Amino acid sequence: NCNAEQAHQLITQHKTIPVQNIDVRTPEEYQENHIPGSILIPQVELNLKIKELAKEDTHLMVCRSGNRSGVVTNTLTQQGYKAINLAGGIVRGQLKSSPQPNS
Repeated sequence: NCNAEQAHQLITQHKTIPVQNIDVRTPEEYQENHIPGSILIPQVELNLKIKELAKEDTHLMVCRSGNRSGVVTNTLTQQGYKAINLAGGIVRGQLKSSPQPNS
């Protein structure tokens, strides 16, 4: 787990340490707001898309409250991936998110 400050440091150091922000919420939640540059892999689709993730990269897992991303973090680390959960999620983490206009 990491807090919002640690997550921000990871994100800003991405040029020296490859960090991929992965949002595990639903597409509807993601569309409402998300961390700029994050990719959406809903928790329910993880098993289908896990092979798309590079094991050598660090993956910052994000959801609304930290629960779903915590489960996904555990799954990934058990399979040899470098994954870190944003403790408290977007709600508590207060990371800058991008509201998306309604289409």
